[in-house]
Amino acid sequence: MLKLAISCGGATYAIQDFDETAVYAQEAEKIGIDTIWTAEAWIHDAITPLAFLAGKTERVRLGTGIMQVGARTPAMAAMTAMTMTRLTGGRFIMGFGTSGPQVIEGWHGIPFARPVARTREYIEVVRRAISGEPLTYDGEFYTLPLPGGDGKALRPTGAATPDVPIWIASIGPRNLELTGELADGWLGTVFIPEEAELFFSHIRTGAERAGRSFDDIETQAGAGVWFTEDDEQYNRALDALSVGVAFSLGGMGSRRYNFYNRAYARQGYADEAKLVQNLWLDGKRDEARAAVPRELAGKVNLVGDDAMVKERLRLYRDIGMDMIYVSPHGDTIEERLETLGRVMDLTNAVNAEA
Repeated sequence: MLKLAISCGGATYAIQDFDETAVYAQEAEKIGIDTIWTAEAWIHDAITPLAFLAGKTERVRLGTGIMQVGARTPAMAAMTAMTMTRLTGGRFIMGFGTSGPQVIEGWHGIPFARPVARTREYIEVVRRAISGEPLTYDGEFYTLPLPGGDGKALRPTGAATPDVPIWIASIGPRNLELTGELADGWLGTVFIPEEAELFFSHIRTGAERAGRSFDDIETQAGAGVWFTEDDEQYNRALDALSVGVAFSLGGMGSRRYNFYNRAYARQGYADEAKLVQNLWLDGKRDEARAAVPRELAGKVNLVGDDAMVKERLRLYRDIGMDMIYVSPHGDTIEERLETLGRVMDLTNAVNAEA
């Protein structure tokens, strides 16, 4: 069954009105949204808004999409997970991501080198900590306790929470394989459903290497939702959504490191990705946005009338995607909730066909 999720706050925009955000979350829960995600980049952290929403909701799952590996020690992440699990009554999902060197080195002052290997150790330490056992680890990046000092192997003083779901946001092949090996769920982005196997095959490889099944891993990808009634509105919507695609291609990294750009290139848009990136980094932002193919903006979003959006939802269902994180279009909370309710009705109808 295909489920829907939303985000409150995001990687590039802050929550401005927490009371309004609470209303949005509560109404989304009534509509039937499965999960609410919060993120962190260099605005607000992922946990504080999620803890606030925990007290405003009752059923919906609450996840970090994402907590940055490198922003806190793995033991601190484990403490946070144990706290949030109790606070939410077991509704908490711990989503991790490496972010990128611009954030990790520029904002946190931590080397970004070998992010996949670091993430592996990070998750292994987190899992040991939440298991309730004395915390020991001997890795390349983390050694617990530190040798030669006064530290000792500590165990959590509260109840263990070993079943906290851990999700990984991954784009590149090696990180996708790591997701298959270690994670309970996958947070996908810049995802074209027609090219799903470019992502799923690597997750499957990692899962099989660890003796797991791909079906053990819950999968999610993101998409904006914009309903239109005619060709003029449709093209205007694609042009507006191209702004976000251009930012991913050009602004979410440097010329040397842009994982979003590489992912679009692997999905058949290498020339377009390079062109947009160069224009963006040369300061030609309007030209970069105009260079994004409307076709691409349409493939990574849900745009059109009910029939068109429903057909895209069927595609996600048929490839085996478990959940879509949707960003409903609207200038006001009322308009966004109307869009959200409409796409939920279509999702329910698609599920009923199966």
